[in-house]
Amino acid sequence: MEYHDIVIIGGGPAGLSAAVAAHDAGVRDILILERDDHLGGILNQCIHNGFGLHTFQEELTGPEYADRYIRQIAERHIPYKLCTIVSDISAEREVLYINSEEGAVRLKAGAVVLAMGCRERPRGALALPGFRPAGVFTAGTAQRLVNIEGYMVGKEVVILGSGDIGLIMARRMTLEGAKVKVVAELMPYSGGLKRNIVQCLEDYGIPLRLRHTVTKIHGKARVEGVTIAEVGDDRKPIPGTEEFYSCDTLLLSCGLLPENELSKQAGVRLDSVTGGPSVDDRLETSVPGVFACGNVLHVHDLVDYVSEEAARAGEQAAAYVQTGERKQTAAAALEGKGGVRYTVPQTLHIADMADRVTVRFRVADVYRDKQLVVYYDGREVRRIKKRILAPGEMEELVLMKSSFADWPDVQTITIALEDQHGDA
Repeated sequence: MEYHDIVIIGGGPAGLSAAVAAHDAGVRDILILERDDHLGGILNQCIHNGFGLHTFQEELTGPEYADRYIRQIAERHIPYKLCTIVSDISAEREVLYINSEEGAVRLKAGAVVLAMGCRERPRGALALPGFRPAGVFTAGTAQRLVNIEGYMVGKEVVILGSGDIGLIMARRMTLEGAKVKVVAELMPYSGGLKRNIVQCLEDYGIPLRLRHTVTKIHGKARVEGVTIAEVGDDRKPIPGTEEFYSCDTLLLSCGLLPENELSKQAGVRLDSVTGGPSVDDRLETSVPGVFACGNVLHVHDLVDYVSEEAARAGEQAAAYVQTGERKQTAAAALEGKGGVRYTVPQTLHIADMADRVTVRFRVADVYRDKQLVVYYDGREVRRIKKRILAPGEMEELVLMKSSFADWPDVQTITIALEDQHGDA
């Protein structure tokens, strides 16, 4: 059976960053497996700017950002296979892939990095009433058709959901000459970044209707319009609030889901909130030697954070190959409370953790004038003032190894949101 020290599944921003970091950490036998016909992943269709401000300290488009990493892959002569589908991973890190040139090939990996990204929630998961006419697209599909394939998907557009892709496509369709009638959002807050709300909606006069959803799609052969209605606290439409919008296109931007079918096949334990693997501070999953990073782990809002996280996964995969499975040490569980929905990582090995570990999390609602409080086994150790927090913006907190000097045996680390009192 063919063997490679590290096999990386996915050639998007996470996979590329992990490969570069693993190579720079001393591992040379690396193989990237990518299902598309180009490296770069979703970035290739994200032709707008705003990428790279953290990683490269300059503003880049998605393809430009991807090209920076693709060049690093070429400079290091890291091999990759395109148009290659990974169909199976075992707990023993045996990977089965398929392509048109080699057929089905099974190989053994010293370590595996999961970097498959995420997918959009489809119409079928939304239970939208009406027929199935032409003109209903997920926002990402429309983005690919317009930016890569060169097809205009419609002239009069309604967008359901205010995720970042939907907001960006509202601007993109407007720039291409379409009329975006409205963006309807089920929740009382937007699911996208504040800057995208301003730059993609407000700057173009596109209305955002919070607490609204589509209750009917009109048309059989082609979308002829949609009815939207206000929803109550139970997220059900309120009778009498219906409004009809004529349109020929409905774009769906209703959330992203980590692509974890392969993770399940490998026996990786998944987090019930993120939908991605549960990992420790080294980004290692519950299966030894299998690491996860990027949007397959949890959905990010900035690709710079994806690259940073993936670099750590690559470094840790390299360390696993070089030194073997680490000794089992006690792990402290991380938990969120008071509006903190989840944390990544989910566990922390204090005895051999890095000097600093970045914990990322999202909140469940829009909060103002709160304090982020850290507890070790119920004892408060840190309190940080937060002016505003929103679900569309990922938050982060750095835990220092030195902070555990007096609590080496802590079992639970709690990150909670509380009302402000006293000094931070």
